[in-house]
Amino acid sequence: MAVERTTWLFCLLALFCGLSKQAKPVSVELSCGAGPSHVVLESGLPLLLDCNLGASDTPFNITWIKDGQPLPLEGGEFLQHLANGSLLLLPTSKDGRPPRGVEGGYSCVSGSALGALTSRTVNVLLASLSKLHQEPSPQTVAVGGAARFGCQIEGVPTPVITWEKDTVAVPEETRFISLLNGVLQILEVTKEDEGAYRCVASNSARREISHAARLTVTTDSTEALNGVAIVSPPQNATVVLGRPAVMECMAQGQPKPLVSWSRQDGKPISTDVVVLATNLVIRDTRRHHAGIYVCRANKPKTREFINAAAELHVPAPPVILQPPETVSLSRGNTARFVCNSTGEPPPVLHWLKDGQPIKSFRRVKTQSPGVLLINQLALEDEGYYQCIADNGLGTACATAKLTVIVREGLPSPPRHLSATPSSTTALLTWEKPEYNADQIIGYSVHCQRAAGSDNEEYQFAMNNDTTEYHVKELLPHTAYSFFVVAYSPMGASRPSLPVTVEMLEDVPSAPPQLSIVSTSPTDIRLMWHPLSSQHSRGSVTRYRIEYSTLDQVDTVFSVEVRGNETQFTLKELQPNQAYRLRIAAGTGVGFGVPSEWAQHQTFAHYGYSNHSAVIFAPTELKVRARVNTLNVTWHPSPNHTAASGYKLSCREAEADASDNGEKAAQTHTIRLRKKARYHLLTGLVPDRQYEVRVWAFNKQLDGAAAVWKGRTDKTLDRVSPWLPPMRPPPLPPSSIQAVANSSTSIWLRWEKPRFSTVRIINYTVRCSPARTTNASLVSYYTSSAQELLLGALRPFTRYEIAVQSNGVDVVGPFSGTVEESTLSDRPSTPPEELQLSALDSSSVMASWRPPLEPNGIITSYKILFSSNLSHPEHMWENLSQDGSITSVEVQGLSSGTHYFFKLGASTEVGPGPFSPVKDVYTPLQNYELDIHAVTGIIVGVCLGLICILLCMCFSFRNGKPREASRGLDSTAATPQYRRGGCTASSNVPECSDGHELETLMPRGIPESGPLPEDAPEEQSLMDLEDHLCTSVCSNQVEAEVIVHSGLADPEKEKEEEEEGSEREDSNTTRGPSLSEDGHSPVSQPNPPGHEDVFEKLTPAQGPASPPSMKHGADHNRELRGTADQLSADKEPHRDTGLTNGFHSPKSVRPVLKSEHLENGESGRCPLAPGKAVSGMTQK
Repeated sequence: MAVERTTWLFCLLALFCGLSKQAKPVSVELSCGAGPSHVVLESGLPLLLDCNLGASDTPFNITWIKDGQPLPLEGGEFLQHLANGSLLLLPTSKDGRPPRGVEGGYSCVSGSALGALTSRTVNVLLASLSKLHQEPSPQTVAVGGAARFGCQIEGVPTPVITWEKDTVAVPEETRFISLLNGVLQILEVTKEDEGAYRCVASNSARREISHAARLTVTTDSTEALNGVAIVSPPQNATVVLGRPAVMECMAQGQPKPLVSWSRQDGKPISTDVVVLATNLVIRDTRRHHAGIYVCRANKPKTREFINAAAELHVPAPPVILQPPETVSLSRGNTARFVCNSTGEPPPVLHWLKDGQPIKSFRRVKTQSPGVLLINQLALEDEGYYQCIADNGLGTACATAKLTVIVREGLPSPPRHLSATPSSTTALLTWEKPEYNADQIIGYSVHCQRAAGSDNEEYQFAMNNDTTEYHVKELLPHTAYSFFVVAYSPMGASRPSLPVTVEMLEDVPSAPPQLSIVSTSPTDIRLMWHPLSSQHSRGSVTRYRIEYSTLDQVDTVFSVEVRGNETQFTLKELQPNQAYRLRIAAGTGVGFGVPSEWAQHQTFAHYGYSNHSAVIFAPTELKVRARVNTLNVTWHPSPNHTAASGYKLSCREAEADASDNGEKAAQTHTIRLRKKARYHLLTGLVPDRQYEVRVWAFNKQLDGAAAVWKGRTDKTLDRVSPWLPPMRPPPLPPSSIQAVANSSTSIWLRWEKPRFSTVRIINYTVRCSPARTTNASLVSYYTSSAQELLLGALRPFTRYEIAVQSNGVDVVGPFSGTVEESTLSDRPSTPPEELQLSALDSSSVMASWRPPLEPNGIITSYKILFSSNLSHPEHMWENLSQDGSITSVEVQGLSSGTHYFFKLGASTEVGPGPFSPVKDVYTPLQNYELDIHAVTGIIVGVCLGLICILLCMCFSFRNGKPREASRGLDSTAATPQYRRGGCTASSNVPECSDGHELETLMPRGIPESGPLPEDAPEEQSLMDLEDHLCTSVCSNQVEAEVIVHSGLADPEKEKEEEEEGSEREDSNTTRGPSLSEDGHSPVSQPNPPGHEDVFEKLTPAQGPASPPSMKHGADHNRELRGTADQLSADKEPHRDTGLTNGFHSPKSVRPVLKSEHLENGESGRCPLAPGKAVSGMTQK
């Protein structure tokens, strides 16, 4: 057990030690973007390559590629595959030696469910250092001169070169200039600078030391060098982008020359260029630094100068300027990816799909510059497309994703396609698709040559009212492949099964090139070249040679030879005779057009041989077409020694015109020298068909002509001169008009593009909701007409529409978008989230959200509710609300009832569906009082009662004493008052309850009389206390008035009512309030001299007292005598009604005069009226 533990511990220790020896690896990310083109695997530093291609989906497979070959998954002695897909490169092999075969170009391929992506290639280099290519050489320099030592060495990474003098680093002085290119310059040399100089070059690989070079400094005078000389001129240099560059320039002279720099192109030198002494240093070279730099050394104060120039070339790895864009297109459409790059030298572009190179075939083809075209998109076209740019210095790539949208309801492919060929046409017939044939709006026929890999595809569109098409302008004896696609408003179907047929033969379209020679006076040899497949239009089975003499042109002889022959000799001809000859090629259909008549004269006699008359046509005739020029090149004729020169002719020719052997009037012929091999034709019309002929001639005759037919360019943008001219795309349509037709359709009309020379075969319409970012909502339609009804749209939705013109083999840009909205419709969905909540027993709050698909502006909401779910809809209660309202309170409901609600929305077109029924229960009515209102009422009542009690207490406490009978018997006791004060008996309480007034009154007294008054008032109030006492005692007076007002005489009621009615009008404006009494004891104290008496009661004082007080009438009758006596000395006063709550406001009270209060008793209140008082005296 101890041994096992020791073993494990030893293994862990060894593993830890092994990892500690390896430094942290250098990580390099391989992506499809910008990055380093090469990395260095240095000693002791592992290199980690991470594959990160930025795909949206998670990769499940990463494959590493080295120099185009996949690396084995088991790795090797210098590499390891990590679990996360990265690749680890080790700087040393397992045996400790540098790894072999580690250098090369590495890239990775990341596979996922959507496709595969390839990263850019990075070159891995081992750190190395070569031997010195140049070592310093001995120098002998005079004092004050300049010395220069140089070293050249190569290494990876770039080595750093330092200098030593006598094995010690050179001093850090401004006279010692160490340049980045390995040059040491010593300016203004002194005697102390003598010594042995050597360079030391080092990088991460190793260190290299040069031989020592001796610097000898002499004291010779430098005056002998009077002129200016550049002893170290700048050299042409090629510096890779990002590396440092040095343009050296050392000049000598006496006096010291002035050195300046400039660019030959006149541009200013960039500000990031540093002038170190007389040298130009660029630490980070960029593309704008490239050019020719001129060093000028000028002798001071003279015009003497000398120049030296050198060119700086800055190659750069490729950079993608315009990456392809990710697109989502419907099946059957055309995808077009554009990729533009730059670099020095110009990079070469190629395309990848899912990490594999794309080969041009029937539907997929590449165009220059950097255009990938995919016609008739299918599901298998989905994936990642990458544009790779390579120029030898590195690679750059860009990625685009293609998504093919397949909608439901698309038609199936057309069936039973067949082709009936002729020599130049083919009749195609097919049957309608098996599924969704009623939705077809048109077809497109696709045609392409079957042979070859880079053939153009032609498309022809037609309406849905036909199932056949006549394809014209085909090449005879050529195999073509055809297929048909059906289109519906939803998109395109899958292509039909292709049909390949070969066109029938036709007569040749051009004659062979003929050369003529005579070998004797009686024979003529004719030679020709076989026709190309383009001109033969079938298999040439025979040639027909026609000839006649010039003097008998109507007599024409003909000879036929086999199709495999290329020469024929006419014999038994007349010597010294001029003949005209021509030849025609024939197929199984017949002979084609013959060549032009060529003249030839036979020899006059034997022995004369003039082989110079035999001149063949020039070979390898090539014409490079530009916009308005044709650059014609050719190789000389096989027997060019017999030619004296060449002739070149050029004329305009229609593209569909056949060669009829007649020269046009616009033909221009140019004579050229015998050594001429090219000629430039200028002043031509762009996009025009031309015919160019080149032939040799001598003094006797003209040779056979080489012919070229082609068209000048339309644009100046041509990248590769050897590529065929690319047709410009057609212009977009104009005058696009969109008009809403219904809630689900829009009529779209447009016009053909103006000033377009490209034949348009159909149009593509792009339609999508306005400002959408969802690619799946974009629809594409194809139409051969100039109008289209866009259907299956959403109601009340704004759409963006654009139209694209499609040429034969080129697709134009989309036009500007036009916007149009479909008409509104009924809502297709009900309002959402209907919520009900009972507010109380008779009302319900209903809230909701607008419909998800309103299909227009909601004008109103209709709420239906009922307590019986089984009732028909017309019996439900109906409530309408404005369309801007999303909640309402439904009132007037019954308590304790189960209600059912449903809600519908309406637009200007009509109502939509109702929402699902929802129920709510109104609670039973609960008579609950508002706690706040109840609390307020209780507080108010309590405060009122407290006030009333306080008033009653003060009233009974402060009342004046008066005489009253103790038993209230039949004899009425007249109350007596003391003059000037209030008297009270000690055995009677000061205050009593108000109900004692009624209990002291005896019942049964038949009549009442007025109360007598005391003597007139004689004393006034002395101070403020008397006023207060009078005010407090006023309630006592009111209590007495209540008693006396109830003692009215019944016999005088009628008279009192009449008098009361007369005064009622005068007292109406004066309120019954006590505060309005002009004779209140407080507000108006009585003047002195008035007696303390009661005012006499009159009928004007109001109606009779309430019934509760009528039982005191007899008592008033007993007091009538006393009242009459009192009123004799009393002046009448104005009466005021009571408002104390005991009687009606119209009851009247007499006013107690203030003189009844005495100064000594002003602090006391009289006894309450109606009380029995003992010991009371009468004055």
